[in-house]
Amino acid sequence: MTAVKENPPSLTGHVAVVAGATRGAGRGIARALGEAGAIVYCTGRSVRGNLSPYGRPETIDDTADMITAAGGTAIPVRVDHTVESEVEALFGRIDREHGRLDVLVNSVAGEEPMMAMRNSFWKTNLTHAEAIFRQALLSHIITAKHAVPLMIRRRCGLIVEVTENDILSAGGNPLSQSVKLALKGLALNMAAELKPHAVAAVAITPGFLRSEAMLEHFGVTEANWREGGKKDKNFLESESPLFVGRAVAALARDGHILERSGQLCSSWELAREFRFPDADGGRPDWGAITIDFSAFPPAFLEYFRTGAQIQLEWLNALSERTKRFLRQLPR
Repeated sequence: MTAVKENPPSLTGHVAVVAGATRGAGRGIARALGEAGAIVYCTGRSVRGNLSPYGRPETIDDTADMITAAGGTAIPVRVDHTVESEVEALFGRIDREHGRLDVLVNSVAGEEPMMAMRNSFWKTNLTHAEAIFRQALLSHIITAKHAVPLMIRRRCGLIVEVTENDILSAGGNPLSQSVKLALKGLALNMAAELKPHAVAAVAITPGFLRSEAMLEHFGVTEANWREGGKKDKNFLESESPLFVGRAVAALARDGHILERSGQLCSSWELAREFRFPDADGGRPDWGAITIDFSAFPPAFLEYFRTGAQIQLEWLNALSERTKRFLRQLPR
């Protein structure tokens, strides 16, 4: 049984950056960090009067307004996280204004439309491949690069990479699959470098996320979202973006965060451990349900089964090789 942990009451005085706070998981995480008392810099490209190429109405200004309306402190800053000079200027500003950075959440391009296509790798349209990798992966590396010095200086801090799925694989096509896998590896690699500096890095995945786009897809709102279960039973175990946000806030308040640095976390497992609720008071658990796969064709299920088995064999072999390598290292 997972031990239940209690968190300190707030993150008051802490400074957080949520890169990609415009919508979806990024917005939920920004709101939850503000709810916990942190000063939250909400960054992204979409601001009022200058929306991003996604063509959606959400902006970082809206996210900041939600935080302040709830009694928190939020500062929206327009940043294109693929432009290193803009990212460097952001953290220079934070250093001047606060002299510290406690939390960085990398949630840039979590719903990048260019990654939406689902097909076999030999059928994938590569027209926008370089743009996808720059927007959804390189942006995370650029942002972490310029955030980390502020954390190292104070010997504390947490970097969170928002990804998809709590195993190695993720859905989509080879471009999106590569990005989601790379973000898990990025947290793993950063953790090793940062541990001597007492800075932690983790990856996190939400479950079935009720993002703004997903609510639109099901033709529901956050007020009547359960109606979507008539179309897909799995939707009844979905979670609002605030749920993964509260998972990140729990990690930020965990005095033993270095012990899980490098790990791949999920919103539902952290909810079991820290006992936080979703926005509606429930506690969805994507890892505990019997997923309804009836809408998937048999060939697709066989693909999932084959992929999972190959992945397990790969992990077992890698585990043994890693143990051997550790034995080879001098003490």
